[in-house]
Amino acid sequence: MTAPADEAAAAVEVVCLGESMVTFLPSRPGRLADVPSFGRGIGGAESNVACALAAAGHRTRWVGRVGADGFGDHLVDAVAAYGVDTSAVQRDPHRPTGIYFRTAADRDADGFEVVYYRAGSAASAMSPRNMPLDELAAGRVLHLSGITAALSADCLALMRTLTARRPGRPLVSFDVNHRAHLWREGREAKGPRVLLDLARGADLVFVGEDEARTAWGVRGAEAIRRTLPEPDVLVVKQGAAGATAFTRDFGARDTVTTVPALRVDVVAPVGAGDAFAAGFLSATLRGLPVRDRIRHGHLMAAAALTVPGDLGTPPSRAHADRLAALDSDAWGRLRLGPGWTEATEATEAAEPAKAQGAADQEVRTP
Repeated sequence: MTAPADEAAAAVEVVCLGESMVTFLPSRPGRLADVPSFGRGIGGAESNVACALAAAGHRTRWVGRVGADGFGDHLVDAVAAYGVDTSAVQRDPHRPTGIYFRTAADRDADGFEVVYYRAGSAASAMSPRNMPLDELAAGRVLHLSGITAALSADCLALMRTLTARRPGRPLVSFDVNHRAHLWREGREAKGPRVLLDLARGADLVFVGEDEARTAWGVRGAEAIRRTLPEPDVLVVKQGAAGATAFTRDFGARDTVTTVPALRVDVVAPVGAGDAFAAGFLSATLRGLPVRDRIRHGHLMAAAALTVPGDLGTPPSRAHADRLAALDSDAWGRLRLGPGWTEATEATEAAEPAKAQGAADQEVRTP
């Protein structure tokens, strides 16, 4: 399946709606109590996707609400610096911009800590009454995530409005992003069912095999597809094993495509899922084969995994296309480490012939 046409007329290709926050990254490893200072960055599932797509050459818009405060100023400026249209972002004079702090440890490590200060944030006040529905429907793709639904009852009402099936809507992309800690105050049991309902209203769904097991008690890609038969495209992310896409065109039976993940020297695991979605969406917008859509997802995820923050520098489109076109053996030999995208771009600019040859051999940490 490809995204809706009308390429010539669309001013924006992808619109992303959701909360973005200022994130504070530690200056050294250790407990939050022991870290002496933090560097400021930005984070947010949907704005991450918008920024990654913009860096990859697509026209994107991020829509959300931030406080009328300095953190809101920084957030809007930082997202816009990637080339994202932020003209529809609203400023709330009564609610703050959300922020969070995290440690440098691996997310799966025992010592990993993350502390959010987002309760009552400006983003939690998003609703069908105050968000620009026309602007949200202006692109070829509208990208959403389950995080927004967990922020408040108003946010959930907005998500239900945007995922309702109706003629003429853009392709709706939905990343499940189950975050159990957000469904608090007696709403924990409702979260998985809400996310399932929202996913069933989308055209393209991203879900991790692990989160499907946690949220819905479903194990394995085939079982997840049986649970979610409605979307035309379902992408099941399987961690280090890779990803499987179920695609259905014009009511036909599913085509199942599995692509193994790359070997990556991981610096930090944050932002990889958002980057994968951006890579897959980028290739979808370009009408590439499903195998290449998944491979572009893996490559974009590798760019995020090899930097400390949420957003990595994506490979140039030409180099990503060459890597995505490798045969299975060459794809399996790739290994990507910190700096691989910058080194590749420098090589391409200085030595095009050498860059072409790099697609046929293992890519290692510079």
